[in-house]
Amino acid sequence: MSQPSSSSKTAIVIGGGPAGLMAAERLRAAGIEVDLYDAMASVGRKFLLAGKGGLNLTHSEDRPLFDSRFAERSSSVAAWLDQLDGPGLRAWAAELGVDTFVGSSGRVFPSSMKAAPLLRAWLHRLRESGVRFHMRKRWLGWADDGGLRFASTSSGEAGELTVKADVVVLALGGASWPQLGSNGAWAPLLAQRGVDVAPLRAANCGFELGPRQDPTLAQAVAPIGWSELFTARFAGLPVKPVALHFEGQTGRKFSRQGEFVITEDGIEGSLVYAASALLREEIAEFGQALIHLDLLPDRSVDFVAAEVARPRGPRSLSTHLKSRLGIEGLKAGLLREVLNKEQYGDPATLAATLKRLPLRLVAARPVAEAISTAGGVRLEALSPELMLEKLPGLFCAGEMLDWEAPTGGYLLTASMASGRVAGDGAAAWLKARSAG
Repeated sequence: MSQPSSSSKTAIVIGGGPAGLMAAERLRAAGIEVDLYDAMASVGRKFLLAGKGGLNLTHSEDRPLFDSRFAERSSSVAAWLDQLDGPGLRAWAAELGVDTFVGSSGRVFPSSMKAAPLLRAWLHRLRESGVRFHMRKRWLGWADDGGLRFASTSSGEAGELTVKADVVVLALGGASWPQLGSNGAWAPLLAQRGVDVAPLRAANCGFELGPRQDPTLAQAVAPIGWSELFTARFAGLPVKPVALHFEGQTGRKFSRQGEFVITEDGIEGSLVYAASALLREEIAEFGQALIHLDLLPDRSVDFVAAEVARPRGPRSLSTHLKSRLGIEGLKAGLLREVLNKEQYGDPATLAATLKRLPLRLVAARPVAEAISTAGGVRLEALSPELMLEKLPGLFCAGEMLDWEAPTGGYLLTASMASGRVAGDGAAAWLKARSAG
């Protein structure tokens, strides 16, 4: 392992997630001495968690459709993706000896489906290249002389450490899953130095349920949240297949088929996460977001109405719905949550609700529970190379920046791409200063 000389240029990367590791890789490839600090005992903990059920590395969508997933930040993120996009990320993984494949949904996974082999290979290459890792060191901000202050999080080590470097890359994550190291504690530290930081909010998150009333079903009013019986029977179970439709008061729209999960106080899961940014903003502006569920997305309105109205003889209505439309269990329970006895017995109202079941959402779940984070260092405060305009020599990358993406490999790809941009930018900045 190489050691720094008195003339070596040095870099400190704070944060051992994918963005920080990528920044360290690029800095070291440029011949810069790199020390990486992280508050946890090991790096890549959220990366490993994301791969628990199969690491979704990226998505096979072509650009510019891929870019569009980043909404109002699509043009900025596209510039990062020009440096490392989905195919580039697959090629990078192949260099580490990890083959990938495209799943039926277009998502890209390692052939083993696991995150650990890729992370091990990556860390081995980083250590072999000379990157030095300093674990259990939590960043506290700046000392009076401009040095970086760190506190040891190890039970056997106390006190503070102050270190300096020629350039610094922050990759401290957002505020989701704080037990894995991303707690948002960096936000006030940067704000105190005049950096424009947007409030950290939940992204790819679940929502809490409020009173469920729809203008087309004027009497369909239910108590706040699920009933105790419904929660006891169905909390934790998936609703599928189902389509979620949303049209907000300012024209925000979403419509997609998929699945989600019933929680004790609301809903979560992939279909909900896909709409979460729109729902969160609607709630922030109007105090609620009204969504509609199509419980029979593969059946037309006319077909459902005809089947509900079909004579059922001595059979109960629940048996009729099960035999004619396959509505039972959880989906039948959803109907009972929304409709009163009179409405449930009215064929027209029942059929309409099967295709347009209203749920009123009143709050996003806390950011600590979310898959990812919105908000952070505003991109307007950064150069195209992701250097803070007010703090030359300090670069930022990853989820601590003010952008968000849906699940499906988009978040991880853009995080790693931003790490590459920041690492290359920091190396170029050092080179320019040396030349000057």
